Amino acid sequence: MQLSKTSLSAINSQTPMVIPGEELFGLPEKVLQFGTGVLLRGLPDYFIDKANKQGVFNGRIVIVKSTDSGGTDAFATQDGLYTQCVRGLEDGKVVEEYVINAAVSRVLSAKTEWNKILEVAINPDLQLVISNTTELGIVSSNDKVTDAPPASFPGKLLVVLYERFKALGGTEAPGLVIVPTELIVDNGKKLKAILLELAQQNNLGNDFITWIENKNECCSSLVDRIVPGKLEAADEKATTELLGYQDDLKFMSEVFRLWAIESGSEKAKEVLSFARVDEGVVIAPDIEKFRELKLRLLNGTHTLSCGLAILAGFETVKEAMADEAFENYIQELTKKEIAVVLEQKGIPLEESFAFADKVIERFKNPYLDHKWISISFAFTSKMKMRNLPLIQSFYTKNAQEATAMALGFAAYLLFMRTDKEGDHFVHNNNGKALTLNDDKAAVLAALWQENDPEALVSAALAQTGLWGADLNTIPGFAEQTKYWLLTLIKDGAGATLNKFAAMEVK
Repeated sequence: MQLSKTSLSAINSQTPMVIPGEELFGLPEKVLQFGTGVLLRGLPDYFIDKANKQGVFNGRIVIVKSTDSGGTDAFATQDGLYTQCVRGLEDGKVVEEYVINAAVSRVLSAKTEWNKILEVAINPDLQLVISNTTELGIVSSNDKVTDAPPASFPGKLLVVLYERFKALGGTEAPGLVIVPTELIVDNGKKLKAILLELAQQNNLGNDFITWIENKNECCSSLVDRIVPGKLEAADEKATTELLGYQDDLKFMSEVFRLWAIESGSEKAKEVLSFARVDEGVVIAPDIEKFRELKLRLLNGTHTLSCGLAILAGFETVKEAMADEAFENYIQELTKKEIAVVLEQKGIPLEESFAFADKVIERFKNPYLDHKWISISFAFTSKMKMRNLPLIQSFYTKNAQEATAMALGFAAYLLFMRTDKEGDHFVHNNNGKALTLNDDKAAVLAALWQENDPEALVSAALAQTGLWGADLNTIPGFAEQTKYWLLTLIKDGAGATLNKFAAMEVK
């Protein structure tokens, strides 16, 4: 049995789940969404569906698909319905739930159904635009409003706004709340600037430009939820049997969810009413705090612990977190070091601790096979962006011995000891060859060839081309990194983790 509107009444699942009610299919189309990806369906659309089921938001989503794939469209076959498998840990308990999302009204092709998209644009019920078009989606272009459709996402959105402006009363036309989720800092501000630039290029008039500025709100936002997507073959088969129906759009997500939206306006809060039903949606005048928590405590912890985990022989994050000494390292890194830096930036320790606890639960998720070798992608660049500011801030005020940051950086340096094989740099980890994907690998490989381990630390830290500064000037950092590098080489990563844990206990 295929999931569809007509098959809902016949679903007899082996697991508890909420079947969407008939009334949800009659809700007005309030949202225009650019992008069909699982991140949008697993986070913003999840919140909208949850609110609809509680009678709060009461609106459905029209999705704009920019690319056309061959064959039958699964969205049309399934009447926009899809199943989200939410799996992970929350407050120490295993969560496994299945949600049939009924928020999507229809999916329209920008290439072949542009006129239908413009009909949505002039619908008075429309209130919200959401997008996730990758980081390359929010870029300047030379699109013309006469293109059908314009090539870029900002170009398409401009035409949507212009048609709405013309059809619904010009300067009196109801504006929209626009929330991009692309992984760009200040994505809302950048999108609005491009819209205004394109409006000028297309000579659309001062009234329209003023209307964009005054009647429409582009809110920057930050999204955080791991959505691996399609289930593995064996899991797909087992889950289909469990649910009792076939769903070609089924996907998995973790339990943790965060959508931080930057706005202080009452209009935005009214439009984004789904925020009332889930604490994962945060609307605040400034979302920098949430960006710092995610960048430093989630991403930064991944990067600082990556080399150590690989050297210790762990393949996945959950495997590493099953090791007591490794989990101790993560606890020390997040709560005694990174949280201290964030406190200096005005984020209270209790907030950092709470976020760190969520990070640790996410790392332990038994349903995710997050591989460390994948996390090591662009290792050097990530270390600079995510962790260098932490190291500089922490050591300036807390130049103490045996820090987790120094151990993590030492493990990174040891992981970067490689041999060149063809066009690739390969690290040999106890007989297992690991191919690096780091555009700075050649620099570190050359340093290892030219220096013994102790001299290597000073030479690597002095690479201003890598770090933008000579890291030897950071008080105490070089000495501690040398200590841990020599310990890793002498004792191995597993024994070093145990040694670190014993020192922290004292």
